[in-house]
Amino acid sequence: MRSKAYAKINISLDIIGKRADGYHLLEMIMQSIDLYDEITIEKQKEDITIKCNKQYVPTDEKNLAYKAAKLFKEKYNINDGVYIYIKKNIPVCAGLAGGSTDGATVLKIMNSLFNVNASNEELMELGLKLGADVPYCIKGGTALCEGIGEKVTELKNFKDKIIVLVKPPFGVSTRSVYQEFNIEKARNHPDTNLIIEAMEKDDLRLVCSNMKNLLENVTLRKHKILINIKEEMRYYGSIGTMMSGSGPTVFAFFDDMLKAQRCFEKMKEKYNDVFITRTV
Repeated sequence: MRSKAYAKINISLDIIGKRADGYHLLEMIMQSIDLYDEITIEKQKEDITIKCNKQYVPTDEKNLAYKAAKLFKEKYNINDGVYIYIKKNIPVCAGLAGGSTDGATVLKIMNSLFNVNASNEELMELGLKLGADVPYCIKGGTALCEGIGEKVTELKNFKDKIIVLVKPPFGVSTRSVYQEFNIEKARNHPDTNLIIEAMEKDDLRLVCSNMKNLLENVTLRKHKILINIKEEMRYYGSIGTMMSGSGPTVFAFFDDMLKAQRCFEKMKEKYNDVFITRTV
């Protein structure tokens, strides 16, 4: 069985507190985009085998797809093994949930492949053991994610919005970004409800003028190149630009495909990982 594993962007990322265990309490608007990995799974006699088209992707138990398959087998007492092939298109360590979406897609495919028929809610509960973004990736689309990311509320779909993505030639550790974030110094929080209302009205300009990601406070300070990327994308006609997740990928919304195409071409002259895509 084969399926698409869609990347995500954060249209808003607010941090509203911290749990005793060190996890931050979040309020995020997540959105799937039409950039995806392709996951193919076949049954085999035993063991979990992973192959990938990109050599830098681990194919052992460090891979979230491997962890997802192992978790699913243990939870539902599956004796058969699986061969998993990942065609990787989403950049890694990019703030786009590349690993999480692969793990989520493995759970969904195995659910069908082995006729387990677990509900989405069951899979989301299982997925949380893999990472905070996995429950959202199981659901996908447009959603409000709260808690550490595990409380997922479906929102009116905000699809077909033109996006250009730029990932500079380095990755960012999500854990270290959260560790460096100082909630006491965070003054300017996004108005999440206002953004949701703007999305329900399909008002892209209002969304763009209010979207905010508090983790920019950490990542942009360390990597000034991201500020330059944002400024360049605005210069080429973006109506709103922001970092996704903990970074370093920067995305920009456009209301005109010609402007988006020009921005894509100009950014492609400087960076390898540049994509023109849409919300789904």
